[in-house]
Amino acid sequence: MSNEIITAENVKLHYGDFEALHGINLNFNRNEITAMIGPSGCGKSTFLRCLNRMNDLIDSARVEGTIKLNGSDIYAAKTDIVELRKEVGMVFQQPIPFPFSIYDNVIYGLRIAGIRDRQVLDEAVETSLRQAALWDEVKDKLHDSALGLSGGQQQRVAIARVLAVKPKVILMDEPTSALDPISATQIENMLLELREQYTIVLVTHSMHQASRISDRTAFFLQGNLIEAAPTKKMFLNPSKKETEDYISGRFG
Repeated sequence: MSNEIITAENVKLHYGDFEALHGINLNFNRNEITAMIGPSGCGKSTFLRCLNRMNDLIDSARVEGTIKLNGSDIYAAKTDIVELRKEVGMVFQQPIPFPFSIYDNVIYGLRIAGIRDRQVLDEAVETSLRQAALWDEVKDKLHDSALGLSGGQQQRVAIARVLAVKPKVILMDEPTSALDPISATQIENMLLELREQYTIVLVTHSMHQASRISDRTAFFLQGNLIEAAPTKKMFLNPSKKETEDYISGRFG
């Protein structure tokens, strides 16, 4: 079995006549964290949303090129988008709990999938909250509203909700940027553990975060992928001058 779980070839994205991504070639390996860095507006979040077809929700967006998940073209006509988004889950920048209990937040995707067996749901809640490093904090208040949790706890509930449907890949769009440093560190530590079971693609503004927890780093600039390499090489010996300038703080 190939070590690559997602392969993207010559991916372009247009909003109407405007080309926002200019032919991105980037592969993602199993059980690795790949960080995508670059200044605001460089295309990293736009590319991230291509990986589970979130850009389909934007009327003017049009994607060209090929993105394959385990060898299957996710933009093929026969692709079931609901199934795709179960396999490629997404965590957003702002913690977005639904106005339900913690328990009902975590099982949201399972309920949509038609699962009603209480034992299955109970086990999924405990397993997912343990994986999200939240179980010990909330196990006695699962039926309280998730809106009463702190921002860091809400973000971990959002991660548990993604984990409950057993994805293969987890996409994260700046998942710690709205959090305090302690909560951000908790989530970073959790991601390092989750990497043993999942492939994680992380958009981050924090180069410190990228250097701390990612296996590979991809640098985007003005809709182009400038380079992608093992993180240590990228930060110590980048191949491109633009990367070096960005990492050393000359711009961005």
